Amino acid sequence: LSRLDAADNEVEELGADIAALPALKSLDVANNQLRELPAALADCPRLKEANFRGNQLRDKRLEKMVNGCQTKAILEYLRAGGRGKGKAESAREEVRKKKREKQQKRDSGDGEQDEVEEVSKLLVKVLHVSENPAPLVVKVSPGVKDVRAFIVCCVLKGVNLKPGNALKRFLSMQTKLHEDICEKRTVATIATHDLQLVKAPLTYDVQPPDELKIMPLGRKEIKAKDLLRQLQLEAEEQRKQKKRQNVSGLHKYLQLLDGKDNYPCLVDAEGAVISFPPITNSEKTKIRKETRDLFLEVTSDTSLQICKDVMDTLILKIAELNRSTLENKEGSGSDVESDALCGPGNLNLPLVMEQVRVVDTDGNLKVLYPSKTDLATVSSLLTVIR
Repeated sequence: LSRLDAADNEVEELGADIAALPALKSLDVANNQLRELPAALADCPRLKEANFRGNQLRDKRLEKMVNGCQTKAILEYLRAGGRGKGKAESAREEVRKKKREKQQKRDSGDGEQDEVEEVSKLLVKVLHVSENPAPLVVKVSPGVKDVRAFIVCCVLKGVNLKPGNALKRFLSMQTKLHEDICEKRTVATIATHDLQLVKAPLTYDVQPPDELKIMPLGRKEIKAKDLLRQLQLEAEEQRKQKKRQNVSGLHKYLQLLDGKDNYPCLVDAEGAVISFPPITNSEKTKIRKETRDLFLEVTSDTSLQICKDVMDTLILKIAELNRSTLENKEGSGSDVESDALCGPGNLNLPLVMEQVRVVDTDGNLKVLYPSKTDLATVSSLLTVIR
């Protein structure tokens, strides 16, 4: 049993024997009468998606978590035995600690101005579809349902990757997210593009391995089938040279496409594949130091909510990176434009997010990001102007 849907059933208790379902991937027990969640849930090795919302839980901290946290964080909390003991609480505890320190500063008359500046630097303004004269739309083909069903996209304008090593840190941040929150790309994959190089409208589609063509980052145009064979040979060579089983780079994601008759891809208006998840982006829309506006994409074969959670975190990390770049005024030689961009007047400028609609082939809305309820998971660290 891999999926268990038991929402709206007046369920009063979830037994510890839930751990006897080793293949369970998805659990929905929303809007029931549960008062507690068994720690045994943490022993379900493949559980990636769970919905516990709408239950009056005794542990109020846990109740808040089920309304705003990823399943992984909830399971870690349960594994540690509850209140205050889980690793998942460490980040939130750090946020609370900083808030307490700021409150103490205010009470003593210090730091009020610092706090105002801190908040203003992490601003994100959302431009709604109705306010955008040319909103970007992604059309989803029916075939993706059986391959990689979920996609969430948005546009982020106003980033500054020109000074110093800002671009390198941006790419490193994306790699770290793939390792951590995306669980080595097994639950989700991030793709970032230079918006100016994206030819809309876009189509999220599937193509056979011997038909899908892409110009991968740093490589010549190649068919997906040949790219994977090439990467496999490189992986074998890498193993021989290093005399170990682990491989690095794109090679470690090849098994994620095992057994697929068709591969997922994001295709632009010119018919070019700009993204081939979970393997690579295209050189055509590659981000460079001069890039100011981004098109962001998160795909998953697990759930739509995971796509949104990953996108929330990605937006936060980009905002933090942008603030750090502007604050530090990282050197960029004699580039006058960069010096101007790093001037103090720009510290208060918010990043601008544009909503992107994902629709089916008939134009019916599947998902709009960011909606009013999105970005809640990072609301304590990000000020969103809607």
